[in-house]
Amino acid sequence: MDEVVKIVNDIKAGNIKPIYFLMGEEPYYIDKLTEFMEANLLAEEEKGFNQTILYGRDVTIDDVVSTAKRYPMMAERQVVVVREAQELSRTIDKLESYAEKPMLTTVLIFAYKYKTLDKRKKVTKVLAKNGLVYESKKLYENQVGDWLKRVLAGKKLNIEPKASAMLVDFLGTDLSKIANELDKLAIILPKGGTITPEVIEENIGFSKDFNVFELRKAIGEKNQKKAYQIAKYFADNPKDNPLVLTVGQTFGFFIQLLKYHGLKDKNPKNVASALGINPYFVKEYDVAIKNYPMKKVSAIVATLRDIDVKSKGVGASSLGSGDLMKEMLAKIFS
Repeated sequence: MDEVVKIVNDIKAGNIKPIYFLMGEEPYYIDKLTEFMEANLLAEEEKGFNQTILYGRDVTIDDVVSTAKRYPMMAERQVVVVREAQELSRTIDKLESYAEKPMLTTVLIFAYKYKTLDKRKKVTKVLAKNGLVYESKKLYENQVGDWLKRVLAGKKLNIEPKASAMLVDFLGTDLSKIANELDKLAIILPKGGTITPEVIEENIGFSKDFNVFELRKAIGEKNQKKAYQIAKYFADNPKDNPLVLTVGQTFGFFIQLLKYHGLKDKNPKNVASALGINPYFVKEYDVAIKNYPMKKVSAIVATLRDIDVKSKGVGASSLGSGDLMKEMLAKIFS
C-alpha cells in the first residue's frame, strides 16, 4: 500500500512516467491505480481526443505501440490504457523495442492482472528502467486486518477485531470484495463510527453467531452444544457455508495450534506474530491448547484430512454435508 501511495503522490507532483506496467495476483490495486490515472492524468476536456482505452483480448502489441506513438491533440500528453493486458502475455516481449525509447508525450498504462512478468527478462528490465513496474501481491490472511484498518481510517471509520475476522472468514483475502462491502458500510455509518459484528450481520448478512469463526471458538473451548448448533445451521444453509471451506478453515485452526504447541516463547506478542493472528484473539488460542494437547491436535489434523477428502466426494458419496460435519465434530471431541 505504501508503494501505491508513493505512485499516486508522484503523479500528483508531476513526476509522471511514460509507461506504467501494473501487474500481479491482486487486482485491487491495479484497478485503483488505473482508475486514478484515467481520472487525473488529463483534464476532462482533453480526454475526448487524448485518452484511449484498449482491451488485451481485442488488440496486438503492434496495435498498442501504434496507438502509443501518436501525438496528442491540443494537449501536453495522451493517455493509452490497456485493460486486461494479461491477454497479451504470449507476445509481451514485442513491447521491448517501444520500452527502449517510449514516446515522452504518451502515458502508456498496462493493467496486467493475475500474472507477472519474468523479472529476469529484458523486457521487464527495460520497462522498469524507462517506466515503472509495479507488482500487486496477494495479501496473506493475517495481513488483511491491517489493510482494513488503513482503508477504514481513510473513511473515518473503525472496526472491532471480531468484525474484521468475520469479514476475512467470509470474503477471504479478495480485497475488491471486501472493499465493496466497506463502501456499503461507509454510507450507512456516521464518520467516526465503528463496524461491529452486529453491523455486519444487519447490513451484509453474515451471522455474528453462526459462522466459521464462532465454530472454531466453540471447538477451542470444547463447547459441544454451541459447535453442534453451528453445524446444524451450516447444514441448513449449505450455499452460504460450504463444507469444503468449513473443513479447510478448521484444519487451519488446528495447524495453528500445532505451531503454538511448538513455540518456545509463548509471550502473547510472539504468539500473535508466529500464528499470524490479531493479538486480540491470543486468549482464545490459550484456551484451545489447554483443551487439546499436541498429540490430540496431531490426531485431529489427520482426521480433518480424511474429512476433507470425503467432503470432496471421495469415498463418502452417500453422506451429506450435515452428516460429515457431525462426524468431524464427533472425532474432534472424542
